[in-house]
Amino acid sequence: MTSLATPSGTASGAASGAAAPPRGRALRLAAPALLLYAAVRALGVVALALWGLADGKGPHQLLSARWDSLWYARIAEDGYGYTLHLAGGKVHSDLAFFPLLPWLERALSALVPLSANDAGLVVAGVASLFAAWGIFAVGERLYGRRAGVLLVVLWAALPVGVVQSMAYSESLFTALAAWSVYAVLSGRWVWAGAFAALAGLTRPVGAAVVAAVWITAAAALVRARRLGGERPPLARLLLGVALAPLGWLAYFVWVGVRTGSPTGYLDVQGGWGNGFDGGLAFGSFITGRLASPAFAAGLGLLIGVALVLRLYWAGVRQGQPLPLLVYAGTVLLLALTAKGYFGSKPRLMMPAFPLLLPLAVALARLRTVRAAAIVSAVVLASAVYGAFWLHGSGPP
Repeated sequence: MTSLATPSGTASGAASGAAAPPRGRALRLAAPALLLYAAVRALGVVALALWGLADGKGPHQLLSARWDSLWYARIAEDGYGYTLHLAGGKVHSDLAFFPLLPWLERALSALVPLSANDAGLVVAGVASLFAAWGIFAVGERLYGRRAGVLLVVLWAALPVGVVQSMAYSESLFTALAAWSVYAVLSGRWVWAGAFAALAGLTRPVGAAVVAAVWITAAAALVRARRLGGERPPLARLLLGVALAPLGWLAYFVWVGVRTGSPTGYLDVQGGWGNGFDGGLAFGSFITGRLASPAFAAGLGLLIGVALVLRLYWAGVRQGQPLPLLVYAGTVLLLALTAKGYFGSKPRLMMPAFPLLLPLAVALARLRTVRAAAIVSAVVLASAVYGAFWLHGSGPP
């Protein structure tokens, strides 16, 4: 049975506010996970550099000055207002990109002599470490230190983990989401709402963090009233609930005012060919591959989706706390029901780190030598695939 929020596997409820270790001790506790995370990502960058010796593309160019990173850098330097008109009627507006990353790029560029692109790399690198720390904190709180470390390593070694080292917003978003979820687990509702608000200024999927805060808060209140559970601190809970959607909502409203339409942000996404259709376009894309010479690609996509859903169900059976299930489930729902460029879906699902918890717990139960061998193979495969992927098509 899924618990509301289960520190170390107990069913004490999201409002328990169980004491977390002091920050100094918490950082020392997480140090092995952070060191391993940095090592995995460094290996990925080395593989990227070695692969680049063949085609002349250095890792700096690939990580900081391609695709979305160029849009973020332009916003950081010039503000919003750039629009690209393409053949076929598509209109690419920079309003599609949420503002927190370019704000940080601009602020860092003003403080130190860095270009916006390089500032984006620094922000992403620092944010990825905070994301790893938050992911470890969640895993360690629920299933112990060993599982927390393995959860971080698995997240670093995702097939598209190289995006964590790019001047993209995924690392920043994952850091804010992980710490918001951790704050919910530990009953720190104001912090949960504040992190959720910042996540909502980072990516559209910030709605998933808001949902985790809101649904868990509602469940905590219902549990306290009907089942006689521990009553959460009402004032702090309500303040956290009020804070959570402010970032996401503020940007939607601002784009609506700027475009003169209450559906302004949705219209902007439509110009990029994006939006939500319940997964019809993605389903048609897979079906088309299955009915064509690209059958193997379609079958691979189908197996990939099935594996992701299987991991989510494993988390449900594992008894993961409600905020993790809501957050990961909403990230998956938004990713799988979105239309647009389907090659970006693995990247869109990357912030759903709770999906890896069943694997981390299973590895934690193995003997150290066997777990290390499995993880090492995964890390090496990830480094090679990340270099191949980024030097090939890469993230749009």
